[in-house]
Amino acid sequence: MSLTKKGSKSEESNWVSFSDIMTGLMVIFMFIAISYILEVQKKQEERDELFEEFQATKESLYNALDSAFREDFNKWKVELDKDLSIKFTNPDVLFASGQTEIRPYFREILDEFLPVYFEIVLQDRYRDKISEIRIEGHTDQVPAYNFDTDPYIGNIKLSQLRSAQVLKYFRNMDFFRSLPEESVQLIQFWLTANGLSYGRTLDDNKNLTSETGLPVNNEFSRRVEFRIVTTSDKLVERVIQELSGR
Repeated sequence: MSLTKKGSKSEESNWVSFSDIMTGLMVIFMFIAISYILEVQKKQEERDELFEEFQATKESLYNALDSAFREDFNKWKVELDKDLSIKFTNPDVLFASGQTEIRPYFREILDEFLPVYFEIVLQDRYRDKISEIRIEGHTDQVPAYNFDTDPYIGNIKLSQLRSAQVLKYFRNMDFFRSLPEESVQLIQFWLTANGLSYGRTLDDNKNLTSETGLPVNNEFSRRVEFRIVTTSDKLVERVIQELSGR
């Protein structure tokens, strides 16, 4: 009788230990789950904050450029897009087909446009918000055989020369030469000249033919664009990469 009671107490003791272990494990799993949920919430809050900053910076820059140039852009037939790209597409102003020389009227426009544009982007509130300013040269679909036997590569070289000509013109302006060294260094860090050949041609409505599927308008496609890339653009790219697991 006594042995039976001892055996029963031993089994009860074993069950208590086992239930304690299970309880302990459940508590551990619960803390792990809570920690994971908090981490997910923290990352989501960081992403929300990032996208809010991304939108605020873009809207602020867009409004500043629109306010400064609205009347001039109508006069010059220039488009400002929400992505902070400025398209110079007036065929009477820009480069002749296959040529890299900046026409006189385009020089006059650049003389008015560039100082105001860089006075805006050099403001203290934007300095740490911008990662790059691209001068993009685009061509029509006419083969540029004098630059290369491959029509696309020939136009890459042609569009690169056009964007470089605009950059060179800017660097020779009195405005650029009068800038303090700190601003010169910053602009040289930001500013790039890019040749995109005829990879992003425009249609009659000045929309990308890759999106509309409409025929190419060679005159509108032969253009120069200024495009601001914000630091938020880079961060958003990083978030997208994280979400896609790349």
